[in-house]
Amino acid sequence: MASPRKFLNFDELAAAVGENLGYSQWLTIDQSRIDAFAEATGDRQWIHVDTERAARGPHGSTIAHGYLTLSLLPALVGSIVTYDAWTTRLNYGSNKVRFPAAVKSGSRVRAGAELVAVDVAAAGLIVTTRVTLEHEHEGRMQPKPALVAEALTLLLD
Repeated sequence: MASPRKFLNFDELAAAVGENLGYSQWLTIDQSRIDAFAEATGDRQWIHVDTERAARGPHGSTIAHGYLTLSLLPALVGSIVTYDAWTTRLNYGSNKVRFPAAVKSGSRVRAGAELVAVDVAAAGLIVTTRVTLEHEHEGRMQPKPALVAEALTLLLD
């Protein structure tokens, strides 16, 4: 995997709007990660944590929580791009979050990122990045992404 792309100033960011910034490394979503997320959030729906029942369910196995996949974006996108000129990088929110396909336990995911916009706000800069979470199961890429979202990052001096 290539080193993260580093942005050092506003002009570099603005010039990169519309560009694909690259991909993160693959990350395996195993049952222990799903169980830990269920425990942390209290979302213990059977489709996530009951392996026997889920094996008979619509996906043939347990699946990751959609919000688990969303929660991975800061780390995955952070491995693709850095904002070294700013002292603080904050998760500012998300736009248009969709979960087109389930991530089965044991699947691998990776994020692809595209810089959509850079906006000046009273507090700093708001960077909008379109993130697509690809996934593969049993060595095969799945036809639909697991997640598509616009991640908003607030950069402070």
